[in-house]
Amino acid sequence: MDHRTQVMPETKETSLSLLHQRGVVASDMATELHETIFMAKQERHKNLFLNYKNLNIFPVELLKDEGLQFLERLYMKRNSLTTLPDNLAQKLPNLIELYLHSNNIAIIPEAIGNLARLQSLDLSNNALQLLCPEIGRLRSLRHLRLSNNQLKYLPPEIGYLQELETLDVSMNQLMGLPDRLHRCLSLQNLTVDHNLLSHVPRQLCWLHRLSQLSMAANRLTFLPLDLGRSRELQFVFVDNNVNLKGLPSYLYNKVIGCSGCGMSSPVREGDLGEVLGEALSEALVGLPAEVKVVGSETDNVVPLEELAMRALHRIHHHRPTDLNLLPPITLPKSLLDLLQFPLGHCHRCSQAMFTIVYPKLFPLRDTALAGVHRRTTVSFVAYCCSSHCLRSFNLQG
Repeated sequence: MDHRTQVMPETKETSLSLLHQRGVVASDMATELHETIFMAKQERHKNLFLNYKNLNIFPVELLKDEGLQFLERLYMKRNSLTTLPDNLAQKLPNLIELYLHSNNIAIIPEAIGNLARLQSLDLSNNALQLLCPEIGRLRSLRHLRLSNNQLKYLPPEIGYLQELETLDVSMNQLMGLPDRLHRCLSLQNLTVDHNLLSHVPRQLCWLHRLSQLSMAANRLTFLPLDLGRSRELQFVFVDNNVNLKGLPSYLYNKVIGCSGCGMSSPVREGDLGEVLGEALSEALVGLPAEVKVVGSETDNVVPLEELAMRALHRIHHHRPTDLNLLPPITLPKSLLDLLQFPLGHCHRCSQAMFTIVYPKLFPLRDTALAGVHRRTTVSFVAYCCSSHCLRSFNLQG
């Protein structure tokens, strides 16, 4: 009993002491924050560092009076912010970089689109479930980092970001990418690792400045036929997509990562055509069922639908501004879209392809890269426009 009566008062005093210390620390941090912002206003700082300040709300001092009209870079890493103020652009109109890595931000206000000069936005490691369409109004944005959030889709308006060079949406819950992403003509680095992607829009092949594409640890079963056709694209990483069985032959001379791809057990030579046919059927989702065709080496006549599409495409390609000169025709929207974005181009002669492809497989074990990529059973696939090109194509030149 004596021992117990001695310990209890001591414990109570210790608790009071800890509470007092925490209060002092919180008070000191508030004072330090106030002084930091006051100094930034007085000396017209262009950069302001508010990392690790234990902030739960956006500091009101930043939004008082005229705000910080001259501030260009604001760093607020590892706080506890849950949202941003609606008048952020009004009070900080000259922001070029906004760094909000590792907070608890769940909502981005529509007013974010008013930051006309913003070039870099980092919202990685937050709690975002939605990205508002107004993100597309950030016409100066060059770097957008949204990794490790809870995003299930990206708004189509992201395609309005003509200056965007870097987009990182890894570690989210994305099941697809917006087709309009191909309008981000300046995009150089796209990272979509650790999501739920089952396919990649073929329109991405029109990103002619894209140099690195990373889609590791997704659910990909198929890659666009033209992926790698652009000379700029030099690095492609699709590691740990266990159901991905074929890589377009354009990637043969690129730097690729494909460990953990392909089936868990090697595919027998006789099964490869069937496997590819299934993959192609999945890839051509959206096209009328009657044109989901995989040609073979014995097919000597290209289907009429394909010949018609190729003829229409030649007119469209040579006269892109004179679409009214096209003959009056009625086609499903998916086929009309193909006039602008073909399914692919022949890996042998570059002929555009729309409703049929002739695949030729080159198992990795038969290529020079077999020793480099040991943890995979994936194959390279050449896609040709006819049985003639199919027979004459050679992977190594």
